[in-house]
Amino acid sequence: MAEPRIPGRMNCLCCGICDEVLRNPTTITCGHNFCMQCIQDRFAYDERTKRLCSCPECGHKFPARPQLTRNTFLADLVSREAASQKRKHSEASKQAPKRARSCTDTRTSSGSNLCVRHSSPLDIYCCTDEQIICAVCAQAEHRGHTIGSVREERRRKQEELKNIQTKSMQILQKQEKKWKNVGKIQKQEEARKTQDYCESVLAGVIDSLQRHYMSVRERIRGHEEEAAAQVEISLQTLQVKMEEMRKRDAELIRLTQTDSDVHFLQKWPSLRHLCEKQHLHLVQEVSEEPLLPFTFIKKAVEQLGKQLEEFCDKEFASISQTADIGEQQESEEETEEDDIQQIWEASTARSHSLSGVNTLTEQNMEPKTRADFLEYACGLSLDPTTAHEDLFIYDDDKEVRLSPLKFKGKAIRHPERFIHRRQVLCREGLQAERCYYEIEVEGEKAEIALAYKGIDRKSRTALSAFGGNANSWSLDRSTNYSVSHRADSIQLTTNPSQRRLGVYLKFKEGTLSFYEVSDTMILLYNVKAKFTEPLYPGFWLGEKCCIRICDLKEDRP
Repeated sequence: MAEPRIPGRMNCLCCGICDEVLRNPTTITCGHNFCMQCIQDRFAYDERTKRLCSCPECGHKFPARPQLTRNTFLADLVSREAASQKRKHSEASKQAPKRARSCTDTRTSSGSNLCVRHSSPLDIYCCTDEQIICAVCAQAEHRGHTIGSVREERRRKQEELKNIQTKSMQILQKQEKKWKNVGKIQKQEEARKTQDYCESVLAGVIDSLQRHYMSVRERIRGHEEEAAAQVEISLQTLQVKMEEMRKRDAELIRLTQTDSDVHFLQKWPSLRHLCEKQHLHLVQEVSEEPLLPFTFIKKAVEQLGKQLEEFCDKEFASISQTADIGEQQESEEETEEDDIQQIWEASTARSHSLSGVNTLTEQNMEPKTRADFLEYACGLSLDPTTAHEDLFIYDDDKEVRLSPLKFKGKAIRHPERFIHRRQVLCREGLQAERCYYEIEVEGEKAEIALAYKGIDRKSRTALSAFGGNANSWSLDRSTNYSVSHRADSIQLTTNPSQRRLGVYLKFKEGTLSFYEVSDTMILLYNVKAKFTEPLYPGFWLGEKCCIRICDLKEDRP
């Protein structure tokens, strides 16, 4: 629409910011005139952007925000010129015919939805000019523009408004939650509650250790009674034998003192036989067998103590790291208020372009090379509390093999330990959108599995075997590969050719893929399932087998 013509003598009375006739004229110290509201808004913008206030006309910068003074002379002059122009316009309008209005002039107090020029429905929206028009206007004045329906444009903009409202509500809720948390910290209530909670958890752990220690003491006391009974019997037997030996020594003394050679030679063979027999019996009966259970218990408790110390050091260090990460996340959340402005700018940009254009994003692309898979690498560590008693875990809980030490005494068993199968789980449960890890296998037979935390660990049946139940999925590696789930096994045609295997999990999509890793990624099998809870990586080891979790941090680009 054409702008109204301003007479030449009125140009000097226009604001240099809004280009309209001065409203409440104001003069600043450099001599230029502006609308009071316009120059106030400009100075406020300069202060928000941390810049010096400057004149929009000459660019002069002020060390401080200048005081604004109303120019009464200009105000009177503008008032007189406005009255004169109004009088001339009224006289001219009486002589000249009325000008036809365009579709954009249809906003009246009656709220009519018809085009004033063509009396047609205003049901078309010009995205290029951002105007509501009728079909006749679209054909006559808006050819080549991006055109849409008023209803569809209302729906799109209402959806944008809804998104902004939702985001605003989310930010408001986070700010309210943060406000409450800060208030708690200020009152030091949360610190005390956290301290009390941690003390109660650790007290429970100490109580659990105390109960297990009492059971060990009862076992030691039982062995003590058995050993005492065996020692008492041994002492009584030794006492009888010693009395018999004293008698034999007396007979030997008497025999050495006899004067008769014939008597000596007659008695000597029988006495010598008796003495040799007694010596042999005494050597065989003096044994440390009652002390063996104590040796086994000391070794087992010593190993448990080392494992507990390493576990506590590692876990308490991770608690500190988790607290630091929480602080970083909190600082990142403080910037979320800018999302509303980003959403608004994005919606404004979309209103000037055609809708329905889809682009291929990185989330829709599947990894092809090993470098692509490494983008989703996750860290894993073995959990010794789940390991079968025949398994030995070392190298910072990254490697497992059959234990070189096999005690015959009864071992202290953790409640989460696998009792009858040489299996172990990792500490970390996987439920991210995408996860990838690699392991190296030495030996002929092994199983690489993922299982729910609730998998049976005490049964002798297939309920506790990886792949033998509904709670686990397993890749079996021997002379060939097979995949097992619910005790159903699928034999694969691929023979093992690489020691390193990769596991790629897409938790939400419900896919689990096994790969052989070399210069290229060789897909072995792709499992499709609906995962309902976090999956814990696990392993089963055959004879002379060793499994190591690979550290992928150094391999990532």
